[in-house]
Amino acid sequence: MKKKSNFIKVSNKSLKTAAKILKKGGVVAFPTETVYGLGACAFDSKAAAKIFKIKKRPFFDPLIVHICDKSQLSILSLEIPPKVKRLTDLFWPGPLTLILKKKESVPDIVTAGLNTVAVRMPSCQISLKLIKEAGFPIAAPSANLFSRISPVRASHVKNQLKNGPDLILDGGKTLKGLESTIIKFEKGKFYILREGALPSDKIEKKAKIKLIKPKQAKITAPGMLKKHYSPKAEVIIVKGEKEAGDLRAAYIAFKKLPLKNFKYKKVLSSKGCLEEAAANLFDFFHETEKMKIKKIYVEKVPHKGLGKAINDRIIRAAAKEG
Repeated sequence: MKKKSNFIKVSNKSLKTAAKILKKGGVVAFPTETVYGLGACAFDSKAAAKIFKIKKRPFFDPLIVHICDKSQLSILSLEIPPKVKRLTDLFWPGPLTLILKKKESVPDIVTAGLNTVAVRMPSCQISLKLIKEAGFPIAAPSANLFSRISPVRASHVKNQLKNGPDLILDGGKTLKGLESTIIKFEKGKFYILREGALPSDKIEKKAKIKLIKPKQAKITAPGMLKKHYSPKAEVIIVKGEKEAGDLRAAYIAFKKLPLKNFKYKKVLSSKGCLEEAAANLFDFFHETEKMKIKKIYVEKVPHKGLGKAINDRIIRAAAKEG
């Protein structure tokens, strides 16, 4: 008989149930402030392997480890340089992932064989309570099929992963709607590997640091593939509705609803609010998928602040394979 995922609302009882599953080597989908994660014990190789199998994720793509207390960083990382501690003091809990030298206790499968580990402390109370209840850090990439749209609702997890997770915790729509920003610290310098829910210019300004864009194409963090965050439909970037001729398609505008009668049309934020746009992008992608739409026209947003991360997701969604 085929396994059926439990799909339950978040409560103190369901969090305890989820923690028990994780302790037994199971896999649980749960909300964070960014997107829904698919979690397993970060120190359990077999449990981590289940994540890759459920997501159909290649083993060269490392996982992000989630902690509930800053002190847990010391059980994952070999060292915590003062410059890194300053970032954790400023931005944790929050949507910032830091890549540091790993301890041997972190399984190679979690780090894709790299000598570094990606760690973050979410600000979502549900996530923090689950990690605390489990009693160990949780390795958790986004709870979607590999390279597909990240889930911002529990129903998105269920639609993509079917009966893969042992439990899906429904905590409503996520707050940010975009994955975390990823920064690597190496030889005294900070490198930005992925724009995310914490704007890179905000990090530079508040922490008084310079973020460097690495030149190498090697996959050292999640979300670095050319094509990623993709719906099944063809995604076409346009500057306006004049460039969009297929009315059977969907049209996702930044601020102004198009006049043409597309099959599906939405505005990311009528106020031009980038936070609102970020929260809506993946949600709209999921809606078009439910309608089985084959083509999506989408406008970029202003390329500043959070807009850099939004445009990154749009560009990767529109990229061709290879």
